[in-house]
Amino acid sequence: MDAEHIDTDNIVQSDDVDERTVYATFEDHEQFLALRDEFLAIDLYTDPVGDAERLETLIHRKITLIFDKYQEQPYLLDQYLEQLFSPIVETLKAHAKYFAANSDAHVSRWRIHRLALLVYHFVKFRGYKTITRFFPHEIADLSVVLDYISAPNSPVHDIHQWPLRYSVLLWLSLVCMIPFDLEQFDEVGHSGETASRIEDVAKSFLGRAGVDREGSALLLSRLYMRKDMAFKLPEFLSYVASTVEGVSDPCLGMGVLRVTCEVTKLGTAEQVQAHKDSLLQVTHVLRANKVLVGNTVIRKLRTKLISRVVIRLLPAKTRRLRAKGRALASLSDSGEAGGIEDDFDVPEEAEGVLEELFESLRDKDTIVRYSAAKGIARICERLPVDFAEQVLDQVLHLFSIHSIAVASIYDMPRVAESTWHGACLACAEMARRGLIPDERLSELIGWLYKAMYFDIRKGAHSIGSNVRDAASYVLWSLSRAQSVEALRPHALDLARHLVTVAVFDREIHIRRAASAAFQEYVGRTSLFPHGIDVLRKTDFYAVGIRKNAFLTAAPEVAEHGEYREFMIGHLLSVTLRHWDPAMRQIGAQSLRAICELDLPQLGPDAVARAAKLLKMPDSGDIHGALLVLTELAAAFGFSQEYDSERRKAFAWLSTVPLPIIQSQRQELIAEAACRLIAAGITLPETQHAQSTVPFWRHVVDSGLKSRSIAVQEAAAAALAAVSRLVDCSAVVKRLVGDFEAGSPEMQQSLARVLGVLDYEAHPHGIEVAVRCLLRMVDRKIGSQNVEARRNAFESMPQILNNVSEDLVNKLSANFVCKMTDALIDGLTDYTSDERGDVGSWVRVACVKGLASFIQTLFTHASALPEFSNYLPPESYHSAIGGILKQGVERLDNVRQQAGDSFTTLLLLPPPAVDGSSLWRIYGEERMKELFLSDKESLGWSVGAWLFPRAVQLMDIQRYRKELLAGIILSTTTKTDSTQRPVASALVEYALQLPISTQEQDQYDQRGLSRDLLAQAEKNVGSNNVVVPVLQTFNVLLEADAFENLPQNPEGLQTLRSLLSLVTRNVARLKNPQRINVSMRCLVNLLPMPALQGECIKQLIHYLNHQYPRVRADTAEYLYLILSSKDTGMETDDVEKILLETEWSSTEKAGAENAAKRCIELLAESHSS
Repeated sequence: MDAEHIDTDNIVQSDDVDERTVYATFEDHEQFLALRDEFLAIDLYTDPVGDAERLETLIHRKITLIFDKYQEQPYLLDQYLEQLFSPIVETLKAHAKYFAANSDAHVSRWRIHRLALLVYHFVKFRGYKTITRFFPHEIADLSVVLDYISAPNSPVHDIHQWPLRYSVLLWLSLVCMIPFDLEQFDEVGHSGETASRIEDVAKSFLGRAGVDREGSALLLSRLYMRKDMAFKLPEFLSYVASTVEGVSDPCLGMGVLRVTCEVTKLGTAEQVQAHKDSLLQVTHVLRANKVLVGNTVIRKLRTKLISRVVIRLLPAKTRRLRAKGRALASLSDSGEAGGIEDDFDVPEEAEGVLEELFESLRDKDTIVRYSAAKGIARICERLPVDFAEQVLDQVLHLFSIHSIAVASIYDMPRVAESTWHGACLACAEMARRGLIPDERLSELIGWLYKAMYFDIRKGAHSIGSNVRDAASYVLWSLSRAQSVEALRPHALDLARHLVTVAVFDREIHIRRAASAAFQEYVGRTSLFPHGIDVLRKTDFYAVGIRKNAFLTAAPEVAEHGEYREFMIGHLLSVTLRHWDPAMRQIGAQSLRAICELDLPQLGPDAVARAAKLLKMPDSGDIHGALLVLTELAAAFGFSQEYDSERRKAFAWLSTVPLPIIQSQRQELIAEAACRLIAAGITLPETQHAQSTVPFWRHVVDSGLKSRSIAVQEAAAAALAAVSRLVDCSAVVKRLVGDFEAGSPEMQQSLARVLGVLDYEAHPHGIEVAVRCLLRMVDRKIGSQNVEARRNAFESMPQILNNVSEDLVNKLSANFVCKMTDALIDGLTDYTSDERGDVGSWVRVACVKGLASFIQTLFTHASALPEFSNYLPPESYHSAIGGILKQGVERLDNVRQQAGDSFTTLLLLPPPAVDGSSLWRIYGEERMKELFLSDKESLGWSVGAWLFPRAVQLMDIQRYRKELLAGIILSTTTKTDSTQRPVASALVEYALQLPISTQEQDQYDQRGLSRDLLAQAEKNVGSNNVVVPVLQTFNVLLEADAFENLPQNPEGLQTLRSLLSLVTRNVARLKNPQRINVSMRCLVNLLPMPALQGECIKQLIHYLNHQYPRVRADTAEYLYLILSSKDTGMETDDVEKILLETEWSSTEKAGAENAAKRCIELLAESHSS
């Protein structure tokens, strides 16, 4: 096999296969044949050598991916199956035949495994019933396959060869059905030996846990269905009964039950009737074994068994199905058939089995309930009409078990879910078969209406989604089976309920199930009002996204009067009382959107109906009502036409007790109450004597003090709404006065409130507010709460934007400059706590604030006298530099926000003032070329895209310092997706720099090294500053970026200063990270001839360090540098000492001697 035949580049991962792709033909036919032929060319009797193993795996992988590609459309391969599969199974047959004749032959374990696995893939892809038809089934094959699977050293017995066992068992199950007596294959005097061998082989695999158990069960069932083997069935049934009675192994129990299920399904009716007592006895014995019955699959198989026994005891399907398309018969024929089908006695076993099936309908596991539902429906197909209707009565009775004397669907016990789900499944299966009489439709549909809203809250979640899904399945089934005339009286109610569930259910699969049922009715009955139009608005994709279903599809459907009132009623009675707060929120928004279709008529009525929920004891009901009142108050707006209605909506807040709103456990209600105040407050309500809600101020005050951010924001919004109506200067002074002694929560609220007040409508003490914000962010006397500082920085641009139209009269230039300087200073906030880099919240707020400041001031520049007093050019460029620094730092989200803000500023027109060029970004054209020319920009959060561009900006002298500081931090981050790209980009950039240059906007290596060192020398005592700089130096030195720098006198002096920094007071350094990076820096400087002598002298401090870990790390890194770089010295002896010495030993004497010897050897080599 040649590697050239395998195109490894085209092998895609299965995750990359688009599940939504629909194919018209088997496009990979030729490729599949070529791969298969190449695969079959391998020799099964030799082990793969060299690359053969890898290549065979790749071939098999490609074949598997083709199967995966067409898994959703397997029928496309039907016309090719014989051509594709026959050579594979013939190869398996040839192997079995050869091995049966040469049992001592060596077989490649992995090659035979892959061959069998390929057979299994076909079976998995198209099903064993289809694939087994292509297995060889000649008479001689029986002895071949039996000898192969029975041989003691057969590969079949290898524990890992499960695909081979499964394939051979399937093959044997087909061959054993040959129409000849099995005794013809027995040797003389050994009658029954062949049959016994087959039986023994099958039983030996019956207790396995894999698919080989399924193969052996199929083999046994087909064996016992043979006429010449029927006498063995009673013996096997006795074996089954004893097995399920005495064993606790579920695998063996599944195996024997699978056999009996297959026999009752595919065996003759006479065979089942003859052994009905034994079969039912198995089920009774099994029921007594509590261990086995505790297994879900065992219970499912038991359910199948009892239902199939009764099905085979009843006559064949004599009832004519009423389902459309199922049977086309005249009325007279149907009448005759009805007379014939009732003329027989129902076996006495049927009643007992049905009782057990009804019990299984209430099982805790879905697969058991579904099996019972199908069993009941299939039995009813064969029962007389009267008996079948009694069964239907019993199924419908299951609904009422948990409905009597129950106040609401929410009060049902947990077990009700299983009961209702099982009942729905049984009804659906009966409906599919046309077993629901027209006169019972009303009763059934009445229960289904309740099932469609089945939702029982259990703690922080709910149960019942499967009931709602099954209810949609029942309605879908009815549309396909019942006549149009029978459905006509229920059409309008069905349409309303289905469309309501399709747009308002919480779960996506239920919305889509209801939409599918609605579509089925529209297509088959044409009874639903505006069916086509509504279906277009609520199709599979429209209801797939909850927000779209509630806020787009629902209002569009409500345009039709037939649906509108019902949808509003559902929102008020169900959605707004839902256990999930998110559902209540979006339900209120949806109700507003529907009411806006006819606000004068629908709005007041909805307010009155929602207000009734405020008197409910459940806090969820109160929350939902407040949300609706808020949305409707906002819908009424500030128009005089709806002023009275708006006040009525606001007045309902008075019915909620103040202690409930102020309770710490009712944050949702507090938030909603504040939102209602924000949306519904009017000028009369601000006057205490005229207010219908006297305590609204207490609500706002308690909201401002809340620990919940959402409540704080809602309270701030409420105060902002009040500020548009009256002057809040006194409130501002009171809040500012509480700043010093206030709690962290109060400080957060204060910072937020000062930004949202409407300073344009009233002064509100704006200067007092700005002073408070500036004091709050002051590093020395400001708030220690990072959230408060963040909110303060967010409020500053809000204030400026609020008063921008009258900035000259509202705020002095001095205040604007102070806020700008504060925002620039906020970019240096690197506060950390147990939550991580919380300072990033402040930095992001400052980046947004500076961008907003610049945009606002640029836009109104022409109205400002002396624009430079409001935004000095130096402050502007400092802001640009600060934003760029954040744009190249280590956190992805900070970089992305900085990049978005910088891009906005880059596209901003200059201010309309004289000398506008002073506010022009340096290197603007180059920046646009780097960041705006790429149409498919990946964003600043993607390091691989950003850093190769960002490092080039260091050529621009004005922003060089800030960019270098940010790149240093990114170079030392532990985040690989950031560190690798920035280090690679920095090295590549440094390598192409000249050693020195005199050009204005051209960086050089001399300047880069000097600026890097300056960053560290500013604060030599701070490890947070020095360590990142030294790590950046190491990145550049390891890549030989400064290899030629010593040629420049100033560059050499910089490197000497670096050497001095990393060797100064080595013994006093206590920070392990600083010691390590300093050592690496020293060793990286060693290959430079101009510094070599000095470096050798200083190495003794690290090789002879007091910490063993430092000595070991130094020796290891020194060895790496000496062996990988050209130092110009003979270092073989030094390397030998470095390797042989135990540097981490606590015995320091040996290390000291080795260190001295190394230094001596290096010094000698250097001097020579």
